Amino acid sequence: MSSVIPIRYIEPVYRPPSEAASLILPITDGCSWNHCTFCEMYTAPQKRFRARAEAEVLESIARTGERFGSEIRRVFLADGDALVLPTSRLLTVLQAIREQLPAVRRVSTYCLPRNLRRKSVDELHELAAAGLSIAYVGAESGDDEVLERVNKGETFASTCDALDKLGAAGIKRSVMILNGLAGPQLSLRHAENSARLLNATQPEYVATLVVSFPLGEQRFRGAFPTWRPLSQHQLFVEMEHFLEQLQLKRTVFRSDHASNWLILKGTLGADKQRLLQQVRQAIACPENADLRSASARGL
Repeated sequence: MSSVIPIRYIEPVYRPPSEAASLILPITDGCSWNHCTFCEMYTAPQKRFRARAEAEVLESIARTGERFGSEIRRVFLADGDALVLPTSRLLTVLQAIREQLPAVRRVSTYCLPRNLRRKSVDELHELAAAGLSIAYVGAESGDDEVLERVNKGETFASTCDALDKLGAAGIKRSVMILNGLAGPQLSLRHAENSARLLNATQPEYVATLVVSFPLGEQRFRGAFPTWRPLSQHQLFVEMEHFLEQLQLKRTVFRSDHASNWLILKGTLGADKQRLLQQVRQAIACPENADLRSASARGL
C-alpha cells in the first residue's frame, strides 16, 4: 500500500519500531535541533528542517482518506519533532485526521523536550483530546554531563519537565535511553541518573538501544574526544546498574532493538528480578546467554 499513498516522502524516513504498521504523515521535514552528535537521522542535506505547508499536509490527509480511510488505524506524525509546530497548527492536522481518516485510533509523534517549553499543560490537554495518544521522547541520558558532551541541548530538569507535562495531559510517554552513550568513564553515573529520571517521571514505556554510528564516529568524537565504545561485557554491566536503580511501578520495558546484544522484555517493576537475572547471566556466562550474533545486530 505504501507505494501508492499520496504523500510526498523525503528519504530517509524514520519512525519508532512500534509504528511499523502506522501511516507515516510528515508534517515537518528533518529536526529543528539536529545538533545531537550521536544522531545521524537527519544529517542528509535534503532533510534540512522545515515545516510543511499546511495546505500540503491537509491535502495529503484528504487524498489518503479517499483511498484508505477505512483501513488506517494508526498515524505517526513525522519527521523528528512535529510538536515544534504551534498548537493551533497541530490541532488543525488532528482534526483533519479525525474527519478524513475515521478508522484511526492512535496518533503518535517524536518529541524533543525543548519543544514543550512554550506549550502549557492545557495546550497538551487539547492535543490529547484531539487524538494525540503517545509521544516518543529521546531522553538518551539523565546525566547532565553526558547530555552536554553529546550536545543534546537538554538537561535532567528540562527532560523531566517535558515528561511531567505530557503525563499531566494524559499523553502516553515512550522514553528512549542509549546504552553505551557515556563511554566507560561516565557509564555508571549515566545508568544511575537515567534511572533517576525515569523514577521521577514514571513513563508508560521505556526502551533502550545501544549507541551506534553506521556513518562513522567522527562527528561524535569531535565533541566527546575521550569517549570509547563499551565492550559487550561493559554494556551488560551498565544495564545491570540501570535496572538495579529503577523503581518503576507499571512501565513496559523493551530492550529488543536490533542494536541490542541481549533481548529484554517485561514490565517494571513486576519483572525487575527476572530481567536482572537475565543480565547477570549474560555478565557471568555470556556463552550460555541467549545473545544475538554480531551479524544479526542491525546497526
